[in-house]
Amino acid sequence: QVHLVESGGGLVQPGGSLRLSCAASGMFFSIGAMGWYRQAPGKERELVATITFGGNTNYADSVKGRFTISRDNDKNILYLQMNSLEPEDTAVYYCNVESYLDSGRWYSGPYWGQGTQVTVSS
Repeated sequence: QVHLVESGGGLVQPGGSLRLSCAASGMFFSIGAMGWYRQAPGKERELVATITFGGNTNYADSVKGRFTISRDNDKNILYLQMNSLEPEDTAVYYCNVESYLDSGRWYSGPYWGQGTQVTVSS
């Protein structure tokens, strides 16, 4: 099983920056693709960015050029650097794991963290 805990959310002014972290723990050898998703009030959860174990990334058009996803495979931590934040980025941000390897077997998720609130407002 994999347990995910997000941190780093908060209140920031438009144009500001935040860095989210997601720490993965549990019984696994390695983790496959990971990602960040977000859900604003009254809206469906949407993809923000994903990253493979090897570092290949994918971004939603709305965050390209402003957000950067990265991961530390040794520490099992996922990051999201968010710059030039806009009020439209206000949402609960969730960490996601698609699969993990344990005892020679891949376990498919998705697995989710509890979320961290990001509020962009003046």
